[in-house]
Amino acid sequence: MSTPRTITVALTGASGMPYGLRLVECLLQSGCRVWLLYSQVAQIVARQEMDWHLPGRAAEVEAELSARFGAAPGQLRVFGREEWFAPPASGSNPPDAMVVCPCTMATLASIAAGLSQSLIERAADVVIKEQRKLVLVPRETPYSAIHLENMLKLARLGVCILPPNPGFYHHPRTVEDLVDFVVARVLDQLGVAHTLMARWGEEEEGR
Repeated sequence: MSTPRTITVALTGASGMPYGLRLVECLLQSGCRVWLLYSQVAQIVARQEMDWHLPGRAAEVEAELSARFGAAPGQLRVFGREEWFAPPASGSNPPDAMVVCPCTMATLASIAAGLSQSLIERAADVVIKEQRKLVLVPRETPYSAIHLENMLKLARLGVCILPPNPGFYHHPRTVEDLVDFVVARVLDQLGVAHTLMARWGEEEEGR
């Protein structure tokens, strides 16, 4: 039996919490193992955008989301912001890939500068140095020259910069459709199969 892929997902304080939670749900449904990290400001955003009280204790978040998404025992692990002995903190045990969704400009800047002041930043630094896939979903508008320069620096290192810009050619009818469009693009970058939306040309070929 093959070992399931391990994906680190980090939730930061940018607007876009529905993207992050939907991504976690889809990864768990696909059979991936998920290591979840979240910032203190992400707790505020979760309450504001989803009326969700994101607990401060990692163990409570792990229990709540495991029950909500039907995760298998041990499939979802949640780590605190300064839990430096967590697996994502070391290059000796890197995940297969990492996604920061949503990603604040402060987090993006810290990653670009190689700072590791929190577990999220350290985990991203590990993924870059171990040459694993890193996807950042930056939610800000407009972008300043500082933001763009930081993104360019990371893109040149092979980091995928994936702004949550939904398309409309699939005729979305709900907010959930728009969320799924972005999450589908993230899953594509991770090589995780999904059925969130039809691929370009599939509907036409089936007519």
